[in-house]
Amino acid sequence: MKQFGKILKFELTYYIKNKIFVGVTVFLMLLIAALMFFPRIVNVFQSGDKTKEDTEASVMLIKAEDPGEKEMIEAFFQEAFADYRVQSSEESVDTIKEKIISGEAECAFIIEEMTSYTYYVKNLSMYDMNTEIADSVLQNVYRMDQMVAGGMTKEQAEKAVSVQIESNAVSLGKDQAQNYWYTYIMIFALYMVILLYGQMIATNVATEKSSRAMELLITSAKPVNMMFGKVIASCLAGLVQLIAVFGSAILFYSVNKEQWGDHPIVASIFDMPPELFGYMLVFFVLGFFIYAFLYGAIGSTASKLEDINTSVMPVTMLFIVAFMVVMFSLASGDVDNMLMKVCSYVPFTSSMAMFTRIAMSTVPWYGILVSIVILIGSVVGVGVLSAKIYRVGVLLYGTKPKIGSIIKEVWKA
Repeated sequence: MKQFGKILKFELTYYIKNKIFVGVTVFLMLLIAALMFFPRIVNVFQSGDKTKEDTEASVMLIKAEDPGEKEMIEAFFQEAFADYRVQSSEESVDTIKEKIISGEAECAFIIEEMTSYTYYVKNLSMYDMNTEIADSVLQNVYRMDQMVAGGMTKEQAEKAVSVQIESNAVSLGKDQAQNYWYTYIMIFALYMVILLYGQMIATNVATEKSSRAMELLITSAKPVNMMFGKVIASCLAGLVQLIAVFGSAILFYSVNKEQWGDHPIVASIFDMPPELFGYMLVFFVLGFFIYAFLYGAIGSTASKLEDINTSVMPVTMLFIVAFMVVMFSLASGDVDNMLMKVCSYVPFTSSMAMFTRIAMSTVPWYGILVSIVILIGSVVGVGVLSAKIYRVGVLLYGTKPKIGSIIKEVWKA
């Protein structure tokens, strides 16, 4: 235990004193601060540099060929397009086009009849929804016109067209729309941390091996203590970094909460239920451990530092495949497909697959318990096996060791 404590302290100190580690952490915190303060900064610049043109709504011109429907159409358009200043126009189409090109008006609707119109705009954005809104508006106007022609009063027709439907959606399980964003962030954070710190562990082990200092270390400390010390130290360093980044995000968001208003995506990220946060922490740590042990073991078998990227490629590809399975299922909305259910109990994929199912679906408690127990047992088993590979691998120099020889030496150990 004393050996483990010393190794853990040494490795943790390495991360804390590492300028790249500290620099990346500070950079991410500053980036989060900039994002969280962005609405406040925008409001400051807007309030200090507003012109008359900024304070006025964009102009939308309406030209109706039927004078009898002009007032009704203009009223409906003004209600539907609240962000525009809707104006009726009697000018020619060419004059209206010139106003749009010069910027005097942003867009225009030339309504030939109640079921036909032409929409003019200078640059048609891929997010422009004006035609869809206009379709709905003109459908209502047409219905009103037909109702009035059929004997209803204008007030009765308007009431019938503008009736509001009240609805209330009750989810008896999980609300996927509400849980989507922090599920996505957790999966992506696990992906980045495992790739970053896994590569770092493998590189550190290979560097120590190339310096031949490992020959002295491996004879004075148990390989299990060395392997677990390195992995737990990297896990703690990763958690410290994530706590610093996400902690600063929570702090800066609370300061600027009023500026963000009721933004649904941002609000959902910071409204994670406590029990879901607990599951996230459990699967995050266990998922990190199982891959970190593999990276450490493979790093010890590399004959040269330049061979690290090639050596860890199988583990990296395994993790990327697991990540892609989860992300495709998350994007499709079907997180309870058969592949995800199987992945929920496979140690190398369960940290992401099971957490995604917990957040986005309803999983029985015994299913979650079985997945966690399998993952814990796998972490211990892979950790002990990695320690044996580590002991054998760090003492092998020269040519790259073959898998068969490593298995043979590990079996003897």
